[in-house]
Amino acid sequence: MFKGKSILITGGTGSLGKELTKYILENHSDIRRLIIYSRDEQKQFQMAQKYDEKHYPQMRYFVGDVRDSSRLERAMKGVDYVIHAAAMKHVHIAEYNPDECIKTNVYGAQNVIEACIKCEVKAVVALSTDKACAPINLYGATKLTSDKLFVAANNIKGNANIKFNVVRYGNVMGSNGSVIPFFLKKKNTGKLPITDSNMTRFNISLLDGVKMVMYALTYGWGSEIFVPKIPSYKIMDVAEAIGPECEKIIVGIRPGEKIHEEMITSSDSINTYDLGKYFVILPNKTEWDLNDYLKAFNGKKVEEGFSYNSGNNNEWETVTSLRKLIKMHVDKNFEI
Repeated sequence: MFKGKSILITGGTGSLGKELTKYILENHSDIRRLIIYSRDEQKQFQMAQKYDEKHYPQMRYFVGDVRDSSRLERAMKGVDYVIHAAAMKHVHIAEYNPDECIKTNVYGAQNVIEACIKCEVKAVVALSTDKACAPINLYGATKLTSDKLFVAANNIKGNANIKFNVVRYGNVMGSNGSVIPFFLKKKNTGKLPITDSNMTRFNISLLDGVKMVMYALTYGWGSEIFVPKIPSYKIMDVAEAIGPECEKIIVGIRPGEKIHEEMITSSDSINTYDLGKYFVILPNKTEWDLNDYLKAFNGKKVEEGFSYNSGNNNEWETVTSLRKLIKMHVDKNFEI
């Protein structure tokens, strides 16, 4: 599918962008171009030390912002597939800088959509977050808006042969700014700050996040919001896994945080289907036949009122399993 094709990743110098790059180069080395599009020239410089164009002739690096529509169009010339990972993602920073968050996460998303249609891209996958489900903070609200824009883009594409899909998942283990790297740094102080002892979160590895993106890019029909079936963890178990000897200090919830995260609300259950490895949330109307879709993926409708919440999940990480995952995915020198 990707042989001789070009892929562009917005926000390509972020944690997921770098893991996507590694995965694509290892598993689809016959692609024509892999374009890293981001606004951070220093991160691009650092990334190019590992993936230089001499040893990886597929690689291209484009300095650009998703807020800049003309730059996006220039970067997307001849591109077949786009993975939209660029975003302002820190909840408390978005609360303090709401206009900047909206410019990137909402207007930037629309710029990506319009550039993809204009440049005749074949398929687009946008990255979402559990915070987009029943949002209580600005970051979540902007990502929900972005999700809506990408799903609705399938209605405004006209005769363009392009598919827009979304992947929504929980906290990516080891990603920049996430709790596990934060606790690993704080461990040496002997104190771990806990926002709320009852807090839970969904958990997914970078590699599983990447595989989900590639699945959606390969198999998506357009208009889907894919949701993975993943375990949850308790914040106190994370703290115990990393610093059993550390003092756990309750510091209170930051602006816009939830105790538990949702990825599917009971209101979404009307349009949610179980595809086996993933759930999928569909719009009320699609350009393809629902029965054909369910037959192709052996999909089944979830029960009305179904919700997917990190606090009432059926699958949980333990202190022991968290230690193994941290060593495997975050810090190879971590002692278990």
